[in-house]
This record gives sequence, structure tokens and C-alpha cells, in this order.
Amino acid sequence: MGVMKSLWASIQGDPVFMRRVNGWLTMFWIAMIPVSIVFGLLSSVAYVSALSLWALVSGHWSAWQAARVEVEQVAQAEAQQADPVETRVVEEILNRTEISPAQEAVS
Repeated sequence: MGVMKSLWASIQGDPVFMRRVNGWLTMFWIAMIPVSIVFGLLSSVAYVSALSLWALVSGHWSAWQAARVEVEQVAQAEAQQADPVETRVVEEILNRTEISPAQEAVS
């Protein structure tokens, strides 16, 4: 069970993989439209129920993924606001720069 949870977590943490999976699933379901019509599957209550359940699950999964992204974006924005890049850059410049009083010009 622990291996499955680890695999599931790594899959969900990879946006490229998730985009590809969702893209292929979209293509599959688009291809299933004419297949369903040709084979008369749309008159099957079980088939339409399964499609409805899949639509419900995939819709909620998509919303959940979007919410996870929003939460991460908010966390990044808060971290940026707490420690802005500009402040870090100025601090690093000050750390690397030696500041000493200017020598007075001889007249």
C-alpha cells in the first residue's frame, strides 16, 4: 500500500505527466463519441450511468487539482511578500561590497 501511495504522490506532483494523461484521456473520450453512437451504447442505462460517474469523478478531480495549484500559488505569493527578491538582492550586494569613506581631494 505504501508503494502505491508513493507512486500516486509522485504522479500527482508531476504536472507534465498529469497534462499528458489528461490529454490522452480527452482524446479517448472524444473518440468514444462516434463509437458509442455506432454501437448504440447511448441507449444502455449502464453505459450512460458509467459515463456520468466518470464525468462526475473527473470534474471533481480537475477542480481539486486546480485548487491545489491555487493553494501553492498563494503560498508562493505569501513567501515572496515576506522575503521579496529585491530585499535579498540588496542584502547580497551589501554583503559583497566593501564600503569605506571617500578620500578627501587634495587642493
